[in-house]
Amino acid sequence: MDINDIFRAMGRRREWTQGDGDNGEGWEAPPRVPTALPPVKKTWFAVAAIFVLFGVALPWLASFLTELCWFESQGFESVFWRRFFAWWELFAAAAAVAFAIFALNWTAALRSASAQDGEFSGAQLRRLRRVALGAAFAFALVNAFSAAGMWPEFLKFAHPTPFGEKDPLFGIDAGFYVFTLPFLSFIQEWLRGVLIFALVGTAAAYFAARAASFAPGRFFVAPRARLHLTALASAALALWGAGCWLARYELLFSPTGVVFGAGYTDEHVILPALTVLAFALFAAAALLFVNFFKPAWKFSAILIGALLVAGFASRTLLPGVVQQYVVKPNEYEREKKYLDFHLEFTRRGFGLNRVTSVAFTPEAEVTAAELAAENETVRDIRMWDYSPLLRTYKQLQAIRTYYNFHDVFIDRYSVNGRGRQVILGVRELDLSKLQNPTWVNTHLEFTHGFGVVMNPVNEIAEGGMPLFFMKDIPVRSTVDIPLSRPEVYYGTGRYSYVLVKTGVKEFDYPMGDSNVRTTYDENGGVPIGSLWKRILFALRFHDSEILFTGALNKESRILYNRNIREAFAKVAPFLIYDAESYPVLAGGRIKWVQEAFTWTERYPYSKPFAANDATLSHFFGVNYLRNSVKGVADAYTGQLEFFAFDESDPILCTWKKIFPALFRDKSGISDEMRAHLRYPEDFFEVQTEVYTTYHMTDTNTYYNREDVWEVTPVGREKRIEPNYVTMKLWGQKSPEFAIIVPYMPLGRDNLIGWMAGRCDPENYGELLVYHFPKQKLIYGPGQVEALIDQNPEISAQLSLWSQRGSDVIRGDLLVIPIGRSLLYVQPLYLKAEKGELPELKRVIVSTGGRVAWGENFGAALEKLMGRKVATSAAPKAKAAEEGAAEAPDIKSLARKAALLYDEAISAQKNGEWAAYGEKIKKLGEVLSKLKGPEE
Repeated sequence: MDINDIFRAMGRRREWTQGDGDNGEGWEAPPRVPTALPPVKKTWFAVAAIFVLFGVALPWLASFLTELCWFESQGFESVFWRRFFAWWELFAAAAAVAFAIFALNWTAALRSASAQDGEFSGAQLRRLRRVALGAAFAFALVNAFSAAGMWPEFLKFAHPTPFGEKDPLFGIDAGFYVFTLPFLSFIQEWLRGVLIFALVGTAAAYFAARAASFAPGRFFVAPRARLHLTALASAALALWGAGCWLARYELLFSPTGVVFGAGYTDEHVILPALTVLAFALFAAAALLFVNFFKPAWKFSAILIGALLVAGFASRTLLPGVVQQYVVKPNEYEREKKYLDFHLEFTRRGFGLNRVTSVAFTPEAEVTAAELAAENETVRDIRMWDYSPLLRTYKQLQAIRTYYNFHDVFIDRYSVNGRGRQVILGVRELDLSKLQNPTWVNTHLEFTHGFGVVMNPVNEIAEGGMPLFFMKDIPVRSTVDIPLSRPEVYYGTGRYSYVLVKTGVKEFDYPMGDSNVRTTYDENGGVPIGSLWKRILFALRFHDSEILFTGALNKESRILYNRNIREAFAKVAPFLIYDAESYPVLAGGRIKWVQEAFTWTERYPYSKPFAANDATLSHFFGVNYLRNSVKGVADAYTGQLEFFAFDESDPILCTWKKIFPALFRDKSGISDEMRAHLRYPEDFFEVQTEVYTTYHMTDTNTYYNREDVWEVTPVGREKRIEPNYVTMKLWGQKSPEFAIIVPYMPLGRDNLIGWMAGRCDPENYGELLVYHFPKQKLIYGPGQVEALIDQNPEISAQLSLWSQRGSDVIRGDLLVIPIGRSLLYVQPLYLKAEKGELPELKRVIVSTGGRVAWGENFGAALEKLMGRKVATSAAPKAKAAEEGAAEAPDIKSLARKAALLYDEAISAQKNGEWAAYGEKIKKLGEVLSKLKGPEE
């Protein structure tokens, strides 16, 4: 039955009412309008069906099945099916409930009206009933789709974990607000919306059947219709009351007032008001239903009206009055208790309750004796900044246009028996710059990147270049760090799919005039040897070449989802991921580590994080954050592993209950990998940002904002970012790898403290904060930079370089604790205005308000101290690992010669003949030294 049939039925009823008698005399059926669809319309239906099949159904099926194949290849098929069934369980339950409510009410209204008033014939009633059922089904599906998206909340609701912490207002465990309340609130809102829609549809049905009508001066509703509508309205009112009851708990997330969470007005005015409103609505629902059988409308109306007015006034008008005239005149005393709650729970939410705070008074300046005593710290002070070094990597070590370095990463390794701090980058494939991007090249031949580049953080080679420990293709290494599997199939770039183990040999790396080729020899990816799989992947990637290429065989495999961060997020979208994955060389392979965080925005009284920087926007609104998960991925196979690192985290415990096969125990990670784990930079930045305000534990100090800190002073062009350094923390016995950031008082440039996140396995995850005295000037980064700018020698030289068409790049100003004082270190780089090859030209050092610089760190320290200071780094390239001799040894000269030769060849290829001649001349000098004096 279509809509025209309904209108024709309504037309016949109108003609019936215009007849001469009540028995239907004088009624004439209107001429029947032909309803047969022309053949052309049937054709369009066929076209639409074909479009749905091939344009929607088959691509969806292909995407679904290929995703399942990928999850199975990772060993996470149980995760896939649990998520799938959770979505469909919620969808089916919501669809069934919504359909039952719509269908039962709408068809009952039609039957009731027909039975009472005889408005419809049997055939008409059946047609209208089919229309009602169809509408109920359609609207139920719409409601079910909105409900199914709540599957994470549904699963958490079904598997809660107690926090062991009770909120201070209701005395309920925090887990109720994180796991239970969100789903209960959703059910209440969703069900109330369904009932209201059912009520509107039922009323429309009664009006259509004339069981309810607006006559001139009179409103008529048949008794059965009145009972039906009354019952629905009562149920909707009861659900509204349930919403007011649940809203009481939402007060713990109130953003108004001087605290985040319930304050004085919330507890003493709004909470009682919501309670009154809830009971008023429950009473209204009960009285509305009872009044149908035993009318007492006046009494009910007065009682309900009084309750509603009282609740509404106390919810909207009274809070403002109380806040203005009761709270504000004595705000601190009224809100003191709630300020305590807010400070305590915010610190807990971001893990700042675990901070070890140390009061420390630095000495005026670092002494030469302290520098000598802490040689291990001094020798690993970073000279190379990430941005200039990344440009250098791209210029010197990309080798070919189709390779790229997306980032460089700092880490620590045992190099020739000694711990060293290094920077490394992974040479990944970048097909956007491939000269001939054919289908065969992009999907069969050029399938992977190759190798890594590594240099120590503090050594400088000839010409201000980094001294490479590992470089070139194939990888040439001067250190004892094995790398037997240098191929990079999975990384941090934007990757399409590739086909491996095919009839086409893969390009491995360039070698002279020819290329070295290889064949993938492990079981990463998904088999694609069968025709069925080829069809599925052709549909998924909209690429018919997969189906028709003759390169595939029974052993062929397809690698996709090759961006590491996106792959982890595909498996566990309920976690937040660090913005970058960092590489680790372990077991001769390249591994990617992806930091992951459990989170919620439902932790009571904790203020949500508001990102001041776009790089932290993925944490916006979060008020509980834990680095509870470490992800590890193999760059060759793409195999993902999730390690549970914080078993005390209730949110992680809940996800482990939901997905027991997803998380491995942290004991499963190898000691070699564990030695390279680090405190996540994004997490550290969130904590340092929150700590600027929430280091204040005294409510009066916090209320007056007397001691707010900042990391980057307002107006500073370059943001101060955390830095990973190897250093001996004050009070500790030996150097360790840590991430640090300085603090300044808000609006001031002097240093007030700094925070360190410890990375070494024995102290991993600990936070240390050193508080400096407010009565003593400790130079901050801005003040030291001002001292640098005021130094006549430095200022003049920088101006001269800038006038000669060069760009001066200032590196990060590092604040390093040495002995009982602070050493400030800043590298300077020089880059040709039109070039992209920065050279490290100077190192600036400062302590006690004095500034000096030199061509290298050792020379700068010598000028600053007025005497030679022993460091393990020689002026340019270390002669030997211990750095005792001033004259370079054979090994160092060989490195220098190899570097000069590579630079000369590069200059020759680029047609830079002046540079080529200079490099050859220097190469001759080095070879002369290798040869030794003539006898």
